[in-house]
Amino acid sequence: MEATDAPFDPWSPTFLADPYPAYAGLREAGRVHYYEPTNQYLIPHHADVSALLRDRRLGRTYQHRYAHEDFGRTAPPPEHEPFHTLNDQGMLDLEPPDHTRIRRLVSKAFTPRTVERLTPYVEKLAGELVDGLVADGGGDLLGRVAEPLPVAVIAEMLGVPEADRPLLRPWSAAICGMYELNPPEETARAAVRASVEFTDYLRELIAERRTRPGDDLISALIAAHDEGDRLTEQEMISTCVLLLNAGHEATVNATVNGWWALFRHPDQLAALRADHSLVPSAVEELMRHDTPLQLFERWVLDEIEVAGTTIPVGSEVALLFGSANHDPAVFTDPAGLDLTRRDNPHISFSAGIHYCIGAPLARIELAASMRALLTRAPSLRLAAEPSRKPNFVIRGLEELRVEP
Repeated sequence: MEATDAPFDPWSPTFLADPYPAYAGLREAGRVHYYEPTNQYLIPHHADVSALLRDRRLGRTYQHRYAHEDFGRTAPPPEHEPFHTLNDQGMLDLEPPDHTRIRRLVSKAFTPRTVERLTPYVEKLAGELVDGLVADGGGDLLGRVAEPLPVAVIAEMLGVPEADRPLLRPWSAAICGMYELNPPEETARAAVRASVEFTDYLRELIAERRTRPGDDLISALIAAHDEGDRLTEQEMISTCVLLLNAGHEATVNATVNGWWALFRHPDQLAALRADHSLVPSAVEELMRHDTPLQLFERWVLDEIEVAGTTIPVGSEVALLFGSANHDPAVFTDPAGLDLTRRDNPHISFSAGIHYCIGAPLARIELAASMRALLTRAPSLRLAAEPSRKPNFVIRGLEELRVEP
């Protein structure tokens, strides 16, 4: 049973090392908690998080209905504009009707067939990366396998030339820094620089694909239309950045969080090594057990009530995915790791209209790297105790050093 006396403190190293006891305390204390340091209402229970993800009285943005001052909020500083132009035109941060239109158009390009066609490439690359790790006698699993695999896959899908691919991860990391709670100005400046550079790069790539279309997602996004409607250039740029950021951040962190959990549960790792048919359920359980995206924020567009607490218009709710995925009302022995868990309604890919469009690809990548490591490094072991990144919202490791 998880302890219940740990405080919720998203900047504390103790909390960041293991937030799940604090979540247990929140769940036992109630269904909604106002948290003054971030001016948010924390929602820790699975049923409430799941319901609010689908509740159209909440939104990822409010600007389709309210001006900043009418919503009781302050406009972002003008110097942050490049980040917000890039971020706010992606479908993750839009609401209907813009979200509906963009997702419909993107779905015409990012189809199940697109994902299936990538599967052989994903599996081949995963094998090559693991072989390289083994040939070198081990190393950092994050830097050698977990990170290069999804970045290369997204780049391949978008049609980014191989020589340019090293640019993508630093840009993505800088932009994603803005998704943490109360990011400092230094983080904002790095995100703005990355937004400008990434936007300029993609604008040139889109112009090239307009002239010489290829068999890639950018070309497909240019061609996608519906009843005469097309994506604007900014919408295409924002979509490409979203697919890269969301498409690899979760996969990178799910991979290293997952293997770190397996090393700490040798009985489960042994069971997986003995039966590779457990890989699909293992992927789901590892994403539930140590959730790569711990929190998802929503604005309250129309007054709501949770467990008798009125949450007024203009408020922000923090939906605690990590807590919801450890809710004993839904999961038997939630603190435990059970790779055979069949009833596993985790919400690591969100829910409702903002359900992760790349979830099928993420599952393919996670399964491919796991199978490659199980077959090509069957005795993989931990070489050094890892350290956590000093982040809360996007949960991951600095590195994970292993030996074959």
